[in-house]
Amino acid sequence: MNDLDTIVSSAQAAFAQAPTPAELENAKARYLGKTGQITELMKGMAALSVEDKKTRGAAINLAKQAIEAALNARRQALADAELQAQLQAEALDVTLPGRQRGQGGLHPVSRTLERIEQIFGSMGFDVAQGPEIETDWFNFTALNTPQDHPARSMHDTFYVEGGSAEAPNLLRTHTSPMQIRHAVQHVKRYAGNAGGLFAGDMPEIRVIAPGRTYRVDSDATHSPMFHQCEGLWIGTEVSFKDLKFVFTDFCRTFFEDENLVLRFRPSFFPFTEPSAEIDIQFTSGPLAGRWLEVAGSGQVHPNVVRNMGLDPEKYIGFAFGMGPDRLTMLRYGVNDLRLFFDGDVRFLSQFR
Repeated sequence: MNDLDTIVSSAQAAFAQAPTPAELENAKARYLGKTGQITELMKGMAALSVEDKKTRGAAINLAKQAIEAALNARRQALADAELQAQLQAEALDVTLPGRQRGQGGLHPVSRTLERIEQIFGSMGFDVAQGPEIETDWFNFTALNTPQDHPARSMHDTFYVEGGSAEAPNLLRTHTSPMQIRHAVQHVKRYAGNAGGLFAGDMPEIRVIAPGRTYRVDSDATHSPMFHQCEGLWIGTEVSFKDLKFVFTDFCRTFFEDENLVLRFRPSFFPFTEPSAEIDIQFTSGPLAGRWLEVAGSGQVHPNVVRNMGLDPEKYIGFAFGMGPDRLTMLRYGVNDLRLFFDGDVRFLSQFR
């Protein structure tokens, strides 16, 4: 029986020294494989007597069981070691704080647009939205802009497919077309399709039109896509005095500065007469003492009033157009307009 004890001891030692599952299987083959030592012993029993076969067979089976037990124990040990190594490599430090999804926020220009709508909403102005692909009629002709005006040039305006040579389509260069669109819809509600210029009684038209606009222009203070907010107030007794009061109140509220100074400089726009550029002057801060242009304005031109379907002998009003992007730059102290549209999270996260 000493030979069986030797084989078992040898197998146990070989299994214990196997560093990997593959080498363990190679060691198993030397003892339990088709040509392994235990297998060869089983084959040699054919020459033994019946009594010797019983004794020898029982001893060989005990040895085989001992070898298999050692094999399975080593297999489990190697599997446990592999699992521990994997757990160690993929260990998580549960004491660290969890990774949270960062909170987003409104774009600074969106904040400005909301602020503009809230302020004018408190004054009774509605908010109108319209198409960004406009017709030549609403963008230029209805606003009293002549055919030879520079803004009609392809060097200044993005023309798009559609329309005709006489009436092309384009990306709107301002939100002023909403003056006409909103007023025409307003008049139809009260005049119907009677035709001619309406001179009857109706509620005042008081509306702002914020939105995206497009021009062929790009530098630190201009962008091919930018925002504009158009304002319109039409009634029977709306004067330039009302324009000055409304816009002064808006600017002082927007910048939260009751000492803000405004001036109205004579200017020219095809759709207003008289016209004025509006400048503001801060009394404190880094921009104190400087005049900064923020809007164009004026009494609505009689031709534009006619294109709204109204009788200019009865109805009069004012309009203004300002750049929310520029107001955002002034409010937050940003000196390059392009930063708002670069999509740099490091910049935009400051406004959350």
